[in-house]
Parts: sequence; structure tokens; C-alpha cells
Amino acid sequence: MSSVVEILKKKSSSSLVVLGSVLLGIAFGMWLPKLAVSSVIISDIYVDMLKMVSMPFMISAVIYSLSNLIKGGGALGIISRVLKLLFYFMTGCALIGLLAAFLMGPGRGLSQETLLMLSNLVGQNINRESEIEMPLFAPLLVNNPMSIKQMLLGIIPSNIFQALTNGDALQILIFSLIFGIVVGRMKPAVSIPLTDALNGVFNACLKLTIWLNYLVPPVLVTMVAYQVATSGIAPLRAMLGFLLTLGASGLAVLAISFILLRWSTGLPWREVVDSQRESLIMAVATRSSPACMPIMINTLVNRLGLPKERVELLVPLGISLLRLGPVLNYTVATLFIAQMFGKELQVMEWIFVAIGGVLMGMASSGMSGIATISLTGTVCSFIGIPFSSLLVLFVAIDPLCNTIRIVVSIAGTNAFTALACKETKRHEAVDATPVNPNYRVAEEY
Repeated sequence: MSSVVEILKKKSSSSLVVLGSVLLGIAFGMWLPKLAVSSVIISDIYVDMLKMVSMPFMISAVIYSLSNLIKGGGALGIISRVLKLLFYFMTGCALIGLLAAFLMGPGRGLSQETLLMLSNLVGQNINRESEIEMPLFAPLLVNNPMSIKQMLLGIIPSNIFQALTNGDALQILIFSLIFGIVVGRMKPAVSIPLTDALNGVFNACLKLTIWLNYLVPPVLVTMVAYQVATSGIAPLRAMLGFLLTLGASGLAVLAISFILLRWSTGLPWREVVDSQRESLIMAVATRSSPACMPIMINTLVNRLGLPKERVELLVPLGISLLRLGPVLNYTVATLFIAQMFGKELQVMEWIFVAIGGVLMGMASSGMSGIATISLTGTVCSFIGIPFSSLLVLFVAIDPLCNTIRIVVSIAGTNAFTALACKETKRHEAVDATPVNPNYRVAEEY
């Protein structure tokens, strides 16, 4: 039994195994579409189990780490540096998306065949069960912007159990931060039993997540097969230019993230790249940022040697607030649509797209699926181009776009965490944060 576990441990995240699983899933979906649709229950159960673990993991990690930082007096300095890095990362990602879309021009010079294919796709729903009328050049329906009061009420959890039920990561994070501050101000005699319990929850969630990671190959097979069987390749062909541009800009963000990781840790390139493999494979398999948190924290602490008290706080913060994937998606999609309609952007319009991408990226926290895609319409409205009629096209390719968004966000969060830890070391000559002697992260992983 132990030998089987060791094989799974070594091979489940192998690049060849992952590539083979994707190719097998494509063949499965093309040749046995009905069976592929039925088998998606395997990946659905897997993702649900990871989501089941991710929320208690976030709560325990944030409360424990923040309470320790407050007791050591280092919380205020970290918060100021984190806010600065969040701004730099989000703005930089928006600029990368704009540059990639400008240079590659995915919406410029589309052939008549491609335009006809796009129009045909817009005229039918994603499941191809019934025809719907949706004119390609329909006027954009602009929703009233959300007020500051509504935004504040939307992020403050009036009922934490409802937030847990809905999986609202931002509300859960706000609750954990407030609770962590309170625990940090309590007397040690009262707070230590609670932090010890949180320590146990943290390690149990981490252990279960790493066990589930061994099942990535069959999950990838069923997930890819389902997408091929239900959507086919027509949407991919029609939106190929957009997908290539989004993928290229995602690779640029990925490369910059690796550079920042190496610069922050001082480790060799091979070690840095190898350390990120499990996190990125988990991102591809689950398409869920919160589900990747245990693997990310374990990797950053045990593989890259970053301080665990900082990492356990910064990773959940990054997952909830550092929405690099959506920012990239919104900027590239807006320029793609503008190019498709033949609109030449002025200087101020470029600025509006960049600012809009960052704002909508932050607003997308806690959203998924169509809700995330729909915010592209708000960015488009800043420069006066329609989007509502094109929503179906982006829904059709969203499984692949969502994978790119999640991978970019995971890699960016890892780099953000490492850079924030380096900044902390630079500003603090001696780390005075007290560490609970009973706290241990298992090293057997």
C-alpha cells in the first residue's frame, strides 16, 4: 500500500502525466461524448471536496497568523506594504494585457468566415438545445453602478454561516481578519487554547488537500472530456485570436512571477520553477483559487523557506484581493471587442480600460462563471462599445479562459507573497513575532 502511495505522490504532478491526461480527455470527449458527460461527476465531487476544505483552511490560517502578528507588533507595517504591492501588481497586470492585445491585435482583420462563425455562435445557446435571438450589434445594456454603501454592505458578512454556505471568500476573509485582530488582543491564557485548535484544523485541512492532489490525473481526464463533449471546438476556432492573446499575456505574467519569486528567495531557477508545479497543476485541475491555498502555503513554507506566519496571512489575502487573472481577462477582452468593431482608442480610453480592468478585477472577488464574465460589459461601457450580444461567445470559451485566469492568479499570488515577505525582512532587522511552540507544519509532505 505504501508503495502505491509513493508512486501516486511522485507521478500525480508529473508534467508528462498531466499532458497525457489532457490528451486522453480530448480523445475521450470526442469518441465517447455521452460517457464523457456522465463521467464529469468524478471531477465535480473532487472540486466540491476541495472547496469543503478551503474555507476552514482560510479561516484557521488567517486568524492564527494575524493574531500572532498583532502580538508581535508587526501587523501595521505589513498592511501598508501589502496595499502598495496590491496596487503595483494589479496595475502591472492591466498594462501587460493592454500591450499584448495591442501588439497581437486578436480582433483586427478577422476573415469573413470567422465573422460568420461568430454570428452563428451568437445566435445559439451554449448547450445547443434551442435557438435564441441575440443580434451581434445590439446596444449595450448598462447597469447602474454600485454605490459605496452597497459595496461595503456586500463585503461585510451579516451572517458568517450564510457566507460559508455561499462560499463568499471575500466576506469570509473579512470575518477572519476581524476575528484575528480580536484574538490578537486577548490575553495569552485565553487565546492560546483557541490558536492551538486552529493549528489542528489548519494541519488537518492541509493533509487532506495533499491526499486529494494524488487524484489529479483522472480528474483532468473527466474534466477535459466533458468540455470537449459539450462545447466542441467551434467556439475555440472562432475565438482563437482572443484565446492566443489571453494565453500569451498569461505566460508573460507567469514569467514575471517566476522572476520575482527567484529574486525574492534567491534560490536557483530549477528549484523555483519546480516548486510551483504542484500549485499550478492544482489550479488547472480544480479551476478554484481557494482550493489551491493549502498547496500554495505548504510549497512557499517548506520548499521556498518563507516565514509561515507571514505566508499563512498573505496567501488568503492574495487569493481574495489580488485578482490578476480577471484583470488580464477584462483588458484583453475589451480591446478584442474594440478591434472587432473597428474602434481606434484614444489615449484617455486606454487609461479608462486599464482603470476599469483593475476596478472590475477587484469587484469580481467572490464571483465565478457568467457573473465574472459579465463585468467585461462594464469595462466596455467605459469606452462606449457593446458587449451584451457577445456574452454567449465568452461563455462558450470560459472553461479555458477560467483556467488561464486561475493559473495567472495563483502564480501572481505566490510571487506577491514572496515579495511581501522580502519587504518585511528588509524593513525589520529582527523578526520579533512570537511563535507558538506547539505550532508545526508537517514536513512529510
